[in-house]
Amino acid sequence: MTACKKTTETKEKKNVRGYEFYAYLDRMKFIRRWQLMRSTREENIMEHSQSVAVLAHALVTVHNEVFGGHADVLKTVLYAMYHEISEVMTGDLPTPIKYYNRSISGAYKELEKSACEKMAGMLPEPLKEGISPYLLADESCAEYRLVKAADKLSAYIKCLEELRSGNSEFSRAKHTIEEELHARNMPEVEYFFEHFIPAFSLTLDELEGF
Repeated sequence: MTACKKTTETKEKKNVRGYEFYAYLDRMKFIRRWQLMRSTREENIMEHSQSVAVLAHALVTVHNEVFGGHADVLKTVLYAMYHEISEVMTGDLPTPIKYYNRSISGAYKELEKSACEKMAGMLPEPLKEGISPYLLADESCAEYRLVKAADKLSAYIKCLEELRSGNSEFSRAKHTIEEELHARNMPEVEYFFEHFIPAFSLTLDELEGF
């Protein structure tokens, strides 16, 4: 390798500093969910995030249009879209471990916060103000509550998919997650269960038959 080529490559590497954010996000497709369970189809955190964003959009729309709420739609969807980005650095810690006790749960929350702050540092200054506020959600707001419900709904729908494929590995998870969702006492969630969840048990031919 010539000295000129080495110098060019060094300059190119230096030029990406402060611009690594989206290259890191692209690696979400390599982080697998449900690692302790046998799945008929693997799911990564990139596709999960898209699912949660769609479901969060549904819930915030129901919240506002059906039940007269005033949640910020953009904030809700962006919280959902970015809700797993810390896992690019931490990996997906299985739920039984993550919530084993308060000590582990608290330590993991700090780790997630540090990872999100590091990710924000990969943005150039002109973009930080418009993007970084959505990387770590304000847990006290209505939008965060809707995103957490959407996250659980996505997991529930994954359970339905696995059970439909004959994989009983997800039967207990389905029951547990369903109980957790109903325990939230959220009218948006109950509306989604009543009107949208039944269609997830239909085949493609049955869906197209409507």
